[in-house]
Amino acid sequence: MKKWISFIVLLCLISFACNGPEMSASEEEVYPSISGIYPHLAYYNEEGECGTGAVVPWAGKLWVVTYGPHFPFGSSDKLYEINPDLSFNTREESIGGTPANRMIHKESEQLFIGPYAIDKSGEVRTISYETMPGRHTGNARHLTDPANKIYYGTMEEGFYEVDVHNLETKTLYVDGNVTRKEGEMAQEAELLLGAHGKGLYSGQGVLVYSNNGETGQKALKDFSIEAGALYEWDGEEWHLVRRNQFVEVTGPGGIHGNPNPKTDPIWATGWDHKSVILGVRDPAEGWEFFRLPKASHSYDGAHGWNTEWPRIRDVGTEEAPDYLMTMHGMFWKFPESFQKGQTAGIRPRSAYLKVIGDFTRWQDGLVFGCDDSAQREFLNKRSAKGNIEGPGQSNSNLWFTDMDMPDNLGPVTANGALWLEEQVAANEPSEPMLFSGWQEKNVWLQNQGEKKVNFTLEIDAEGTGNWELLEQVSLAGNESSWLSFDQDTKGEWIRVKSDAATKATVHLSFSNPEQRSAYQKDIFQGIQPIQEDDYTGGLLYGLGDNRRKLGIAAKRYQGASVENVGYYEMDEKLQLVKVDDPETESFITDGFAIPEKVFEVDEASVLIQDDQGRRWRLPKGKDAFTEPSVNGKLRIAREVATERDLFNCHGTFYELPAENADGFAKIRPVASHNLRINDYASYRGMLLLSGVDPQAADGNEHIILSEDGEIAVWAGVIDDLWKLGKPVGKGGPWANTAVDAGIPSDPYLFAFYDQRKLELQHGANEEVTFTIQFEPVGHGPWMDWKQVTVAPGETHLETFPDEIEARWVRLVANDDCTATAIFTYE
Repeated sequence: MKKWISFIVLLCLISFACNGPEMSASEEEVYPSISGIYPHLAYYNEEGECGTGAVVPWAGKLWVVTYGPHFPFGSSDKLYEINPDLSFNTREESIGGTPANRMIHKESEQLFIGPYAIDKSGEVRTISYETMPGRHTGNARHLTDPANKIYYGTMEEGFYEVDVHNLETKTLYVDGNVTRKEGEMAQEAELLLGAHGKGLYSGQGVLVYSNNGETGQKALKDFSIEAGALYEWDGEEWHLVRRNQFVEVTGPGGIHGNPNPKTDPIWATGWDHKSVILGVRDPAEGWEFFRLPKASHSYDGAHGWNTEWPRIRDVGTEEAPDYLMTMHGMFWKFPESFQKGQTAGIRPRSAYLKVIGDFTRWQDGLVFGCDDSAQREFLNKRSAKGNIEGPGQSNSNLWFTDMDMPDNLGPVTANGALWLEEQVAANEPSEPMLFSGWQEKNVWLQNQGEKKVNFTLEIDAEGTGNWELLEQVSLAGNESSWLSFDQDTKGEWIRVKSDAATKATVHLSFSNPEQRSAYQKDIFQGIQPIQEDDYTGGLLYGLGDNRRKLGIAAKRYQGASVENVGYYEMDEKLQLVKVDDPETESFITDGFAIPEKVFEVDEASVLIQDDQGRRWRLPKGKDAFTEPSVNGKLRIAREVATERDLFNCHGTFYELPAENADGFAKIRPVASHNLRINDYASYRGMLLLSGVDPQAADGNEHIILSEDGEIAVWAGVIDDLWKLGKPVGKGGPWANTAVDAGIPSDPYLFAFYDQRKLELQHGANEEVTFTIQFEPVGHGPWMDWKQVTVAPGETHLETFPDEIEARWVRLVANDDCTATAIFTYE
């Protein structure tokens, strides 16, 4: 971290609370930071969620606005003013709500953020929710009077025209919360298709608005239904651009608005069940759309709730613009010049786990406003978590990093489909998919029609719209093919077309060679190894009732026995003290007990049966994770970033999407470890782990030791988990298993690992042929990759190519037998 965030001496001790009093400015305190998190800057509200709606430098300060989940008429959320020394003020003008809008209006020299207008001296004026109701989601420059007026848009399709001088407000379209009838969903509005509004921007004579969700009960369960919309308004009528889930709408001018509104491009990001979607509007020819692969599927969900305000923002300087894009768990480099005929330059930077609502450059570093810890888990319930609830009070924080952090987190492995089990017309090209930025590129094709079809793959080599032949593939009915291309195959974009109408799937997977080694200790030194079964841990819980502390019911584990050590609390100064509060200790011990039998470990692998009854198999770590005394003492699943879980299973941390985003089908391994992590939780934007040796506190700034020296916890951020080391493991779908001919095995996780090999044998007296099948995405068709014939008594060793990438693997035997199929990922 930069020296400017190594420590902070606060000149003013202020309770950074929604309703807390300001404290004397005469006191001085030193506040710690861990992994770029300053615990004293955490913000709380009294709602089911407390996310960061916007973060903007203005008038020499950093302005932050928070939001509750659905409060179109105000809430306990606040507007915060942060000084360069990281002291702060909670503005008394605050009226809360669910705001995520921000725009700097250059002519009047004001920042509009939430319902607030802030002038260049830092004076704040507020527009009341009585005047302008709704969940404010975007601002845009006015189409005809940009010097004197701006637009506001809300999540429920309320649109307003605001005079920047006197803040007089004209309602253009009434917010859906005002007109909503009894029994309708909270995000329902009648004006436009889709729901859950996100982006607003103007240029080229139109106002562009996006939403990323859908109403109705089906949208709460099925991530693949038609959802969301991108619209534009010409000043009189709304016109549907595209019926998909869209979020960001912006352009080169960002929060200032485009400097050349007649000619500058407008950008829009979104997604469907196949991939990320990127749109660009040309003033002469209108919209053109491209596709990018997804690093994470935890943002999916037809209701749109899992995706909080992805952005494209210039984080460079006036002399050197530098556009950073966040979308589906990936940091992307986005070219300032992106427009029709100039589409080269989008590149993946690294994957992340935080839920980021907004970000900006400030004091030569990056500041990310996050959505860390929601008291309500909304639809993110699953049996693997037992009866555990969210924290006692919603809270989130800012994350301060160096400028190069977006290049240094998780691997850029990603996947996306051009066609996914859909009818395609003859000689009609698919939309383009990004093809540059990875060393290893996979194309999976399947002809799901009955007749032979010729597929043509084409490359746009330089992003100019000129397409040239890459490859031709002929597939018979129901035949699959896998193609791989290395870094020498140049091209910005790839697309495909068929010479005849058919039903087809074309899925692409991308990866770079893994740079991490296995089992790195580094900042995790001091957490007890899995082989140690005599250790001190504790159950973790962010307290409610405005206490704003972390409660720890400390436990001493000795073999099969558990002993209570006492109850401890940690505050914003990271002071960990023992407290006499048996009621809270009992509440945590009972309410946050670790459930048993979350998964099964058999001879083959880890077996998961999800809440839909689907079976999934994952690799095993060290043998010690299988010991009976372990299951029931190590937290397996918990939400530590809003509406997605961490899944800590048999020595590997996974990102686990909510069930409405397809859950275990889209699980992503983050890192493997050999640690006996008793519990983990989110607190003030940090990730806390218990199971730490108190004697290891010296020399590790991530370990917080209690005042009495009896217990310790590890503190960092969720994205520190990438530093544990690459995912590794061993297992498979069969181990001396009775196999029926033609019946596929359980799916076994394949994606995100490297150095992969398979040992395959059987107990039959005759040769048995096995088909190795891959499923690239998690919800698509299985594709045949290879057939191997194994003689009696022999072991077939299959070493997989480095470049192959797919989500799941399974095997099918052509004859009844007893078989063993074990994959090793080193």
